[in-house]
Amino acid sequence: MNTIARDEHRGPAGAPRRRLVRATALALALGLAVSACGGSSGSGNEPKAGAQLDLKTATPKGTKPLDSITWNLPYEPQGIDPITSFNYAENTVLANLCESLQRLTPDFEIEPGLASKAENPTPTTWVYTIRDKVTFWDGTPLTAEDVAASLKRHLDPAQGTWWGDYFRHVKTVEATGPLQVTVTLKQPDALFNQAMATAAGAVTQKAHTTRAGKDIGTPEQGVMCTGPFKFDKWRSGDSLTIVRNEHYWNPSLAALSKSITFRFIADETTAVNALRSGEIDGQYFYLPPAALGQLQQSPTGKVTLGRSLAYWALLGATKEGPYGDPKVRSALSMALDRAALGSAVFQGAAAPERAMAGPAYWGYEKDTFKAAYDKLPTGRTDLEQAEKLLADAPKGTITIGVQGSSAVHEQTGNLIKATGEKLGLKIDIRVVPVEQYGNLYNDPKAREGIDAFLSTWYGNVPDPLDAYTVFLAGGNNNFSGFGAVDADIKRARAASDPAERARIVTGIQQKVAEDVTWMPLNNLPVILYMNDRITGAVPSFPYLYYPWASGLGGK
Repeated sequence: MNTIARDEHRGPAGAPRRRLVRATALALALGLAVSACGGSSGSGNEPKAGAQLDLKTATPKGTKPLDSITWNLPYEPQGIDPITSFNYAENTVLANLCESLQRLTPDFEIEPGLASKAENPTPTTWVYTIRDKVTFWDGTPLTAEDVAASLKRHLDPAQGTWWGDYFRHVKTVEATGPLQVTVTLKQPDALFNQAMATAAGAVTQKAHTTRAGKDIGTPEQGVMCTGPFKFDKWRSGDSLTIVRNEHYWNPSLAALSKSITFRFIADETTAVNALRSGEIDGQYFYLPPAALGQLQQSPTGKVTLGRSLAYWALLGATKEGPYGDPKVRSALSMALDRAALGSAVFQGAAAPERAMAGPAYWGYEKDTFKAAYDKLPTGRTDLEQAEKLLADAPKGTITIGVQGSSAVHEQTGNLIKATGEKLGLKIDIRVVPVEQYGNLYNDPKAREGIDAFLSTWYGNVPDPLDAYTVFLAGGNNNFSGFGAVDADIKRARAASDPAERARIVTGIQQKVAEDVTWMPLNNLPVILYMNDRITGAVPSFPYLYYPWASGLGGK
C-alpha cells in the first residue's frame, strides 16, 4: 500500500473513540460561522496559516531523573515492529526504542543517526557508513548485516511493510563492508534517503528478528534495537513499559528517567480526568479532545502546541456526480470559513490552511515554496464568487463520509453541509462507524456511494513532494484517480537538484490546488499535555520518529 501519508484511522483496529459533544456555545459558534459565509467577497476572514498559534519544537529539559513516568496512548498499539508501525500510538513508543539510519530532529532537520555518513556517489546509489561501537540492548554490536536485513524486509511482499512507497525504486540492499551498507536504486529518488529518518529506516537486530519471525513486535517477543530506552514488558489490555538503556551509545540523547509505562486509556473523558488528577503524567493528542479547555485551564499541568506536518482535510473520492466537477469543489472550498472551523470545532487549536504542504514542510528552497504558497487561494470566504462558479454546475446529492463517535468529524460535517446549502448544494452526511472508517482508505468497496470523506493526514519528512506523492496514478491513496500530476511527481522524485525539484513541486501544488481533489481545511498542531512534575517531551511532529522521551524528567 502507498503509505507516504497517514491517518488516525489506519489499520484494522485501534482507531481512538471520541465522545460526541453538542455544547450550546459550539452550536451557536457554528451557526454564526455559516451566517458569515453569506456575506460578500469582502466580508470573510483572511486566514494567515499558522500565524495565530505559537507552535513550539521544544520544552525545557528535565533537570532530575525520575524512577517512573506514566504516559497515555490513545489506543493500544497493534504492534511495535518498525515495518508495520505506521500510526500514532505505535510510533510514540517505537521512537524511543528503535533508531533509524538518519534522524529527523524536533526542528525538522535531518541529521546522521545510526549511519554516521550517507553518501550518494551516483544518482542511483546510496552508501551508508554505520557507526562503530554501537550495541543492541543485549550487548551485541550493531553490524552492516543488521542494517541490510532491516531494510530488506521492506522488499519482501510477505512481510507486509506499510512503508513500501519509499522502497518502490530500491533494487538491492547489500552489506558491502563490516560497517557499510549500499542501496542501489532502479532510478533516482529524492525521497528515499529522507525516509531513512523515519521508521522506514529503523534498524532491528537480525538475529532477534529472525527468531521472532511473525511474532516480532508482539507483547511476547517485543523488539531488539539500539535506542535510549529498551523494551521491558507489555501486558495486553493494560500497559507497555520501557526502561532506560544504561549502555546507550549517544550521550546527548541518553535517557534521563528510568522507566516509562504507557497506558491505553482510549476513552477521552477518562484520559482527561486521569491527566488532570496526576494519575497520568502526559499524553499527545492528534485531534483536540472535547475537554481541551479543561486541560488548558488545569492547575496541575500545561498544554503545549507543537509544529506539525498534519492537516485536516476533505479527501475527494469520486470522478462522478456534482463533486466530480472541480467547479463544485472550488466553490465549496471558497465558501467555507476555515477560521471559524478552527475556532469553533478545534477550540482555537487549528489554524486555517490553504495547502497540503504548508510552511513546516519547507526543508529546502524555502523562498521558492513561500512565493508559490502565497499565490494560492487564501481560503477567504467568498459566497458571491462561489455562487458564480456553480451557475452551470451539475445537480445532485453530494455524500460526505464522517467518522462515528467523533465530535470533530460530526461538527465539521455539519458546517460543510450548512455551507453547501447556502450555495444551493445538496449535501448528505454519512456517518461511518469508527470500527469501519479505516476501510475507506484501503477498500474501494467501502467508498462506494461516498464522494468525499474527512481525514487527518500528514507526510513524514520536510519535503512538500512527500505530501503530493499520494497522487501517483494507481496509488492506493489517490482515491479519486486524479491523474494530472503523476508525470510531474515522477520527475520531481528523480530530480537531484533541490532547486529543480522545488520548481516541479510548486507546479504540482498549483495543479492540485486548482483541482481541489483534496481540500485542506486546517493545520493540526501537535497537542502535548504534561503535568507540572515533569518536563522535557518533544512537542513537535518529529516525536513520532525522534527519541522524544530522552529528556523527560523532573523539574
